[in-house]
Amino acid sequence: MLLFKNVIVYINRTLGVFVSYATMIMAVLMFSVVLLRYGFNLGWIGLQESITYLHAAVFLLGAAFTFQHDGHVRVDVFYRRFSVRKRAIVDFFGALLFMLPVSIYLFVVCYGYVVESWQLLEGSREPGGLPFVYILKSFLLIFAGSMALQAITELLNQGNKIFDKQLVSS
Repeated sequence: MLLFKNVIVYINRTLGVFVSYATMIMAVLMFSVVLLRYGFNLGWIGLQESITYLHAAVFLLGAAFTFQHDGHVRVDVFYRRFSVRKRAIVDFFGALLFMLPVSIYLFVVCYGYVVESWQLLEGSREPGGLPFVYILKSFLLIFAGSMALQAITELLNQGNKIFDKQLVSS
C-alpha cells in the first residue's frame, strides 16, 4: 500500500511541476499576445488558443497537486477548532463521500466525450486554430483520474490518523 501511495504522490507532484512551468509559459504567451496585438496590430488564433489550453492544464492538472498540499479553499468555521483526529475524520469522510464518487462520476461521464474527440482527431473550428482539441478534452480524464487517486491517498492518510494510538486520546 505504501508503494501505491508513493506512486500517486509522485504522479501528482509531477503534474504539479508541469503546471508550474505551464503557468510561467502562459504568462509569457499572454504578454506576447498583448504586445503583438496592441504594439504591432498582429494576432494569431493559434497563439491565443494555446493560452486557453495552458489555462485548462493549469486548473485541471494542478487540482490534485493542490489538494495534496491542502491548498484548496476551505470554509473552516468549525474545522480549525477540531482536534487532529476530528479533522482526520472530516477529511476521511469528505474524500470517501464526495471527492472519490464525484471524480469517478466525472471520469465515466467524460470518457465517451473524450474518446469521440480522439476518434475524430478534433481540431479547432477557427481558421488558424490549433488542431489538438482532443488533447485539451483529455485533460478532463486526467483531472478526474488524478483526483480519484488523490482521494485514495487521502483515505489512507486520514485513516492512519484516525486509528493512530497517540491521536485517539486527543
